[in-house]
Amino acid sequence: MLLLDGKSLSYDRAFTHDGIQYPANWLRLASWEEKSAIGITEVPNPPYYDQRFYWGVDNPKQLEDITDEEGNTQTGLKTLWVSNTKFSAGTLLAPTDWYIVRNSETGVEVPADVLERRAEIRSYCDEYEQAIEATTTTDELAAYITSVDYGSFAEVPEAPEEPVTLPAPETIAGEEGGDSIIFTGGTVSGGITSDDGIIGSAGEDTIVFSGGTTSAGITFDADIISSASDDTLILE
Repeated sequence: MLLLDGKSLSYDRAFTHDGIQYPANWLRLASWEEKSAIGITEVPNPPYYDQRFYWGVDNPKQLEDITDEEGNTQTGLKTLWVSNTKFSAGTLLAPTDWYIVRNSETGVEVPADVLERRAEIRSYCDEYEQAIEATTTTDELAAYITSVDYGSFAEVPEAPEEPVTLPAPETIAGEEGGDSIIFTGGTVSGGITSDDGIIGSAGEDTIVFSGGTTSAGITFDADIISSASDDTLILE
């Protein structure tokens, strides 16, 4: 942190010293010698503290409500965060409130998934509030509010399974005799030809599909080859 005349300086902000106006980019462009020449010093940054929970380093805000002799109540952190939690839940419920109003006024049923999600939001809200009320120190409350356990209003998704890489289709092509192409659980995106091309020119050629299907729509007697079991197409 940079200090000048006992005040901190911020990068990218103009400042005035001894009647001279320094532009916003001066601190970034000036050398340290130029900064020192006008009296700028550098000191360590103050320790960080979360201003939502602390007045300063090692100076926590009050956890509970306090009421003085005149009946004035100073709101504590618990009450504040319970209120914040209710507000968040209300924000999530608001987009589907019209379903409830329509049901009340016309009797039209609310979709089951809407009711399920609204119940889920309220359940999470209750859970968060109970956890907040259970804290006994400001440090505990701060740790909970900043953890992954608070505020998502949804289940934490499980890490996706690693994708399974299917082996590349293997082509076995002989000049003579039976040739076989086997597709195991895959999808063939192109067409398959037999004359003068991909499949051998002599003998019987067999294509076996194990649990797959071809997007080219290979047909035999007007029926698309089944994907439910092993099918054999013989090209002579």
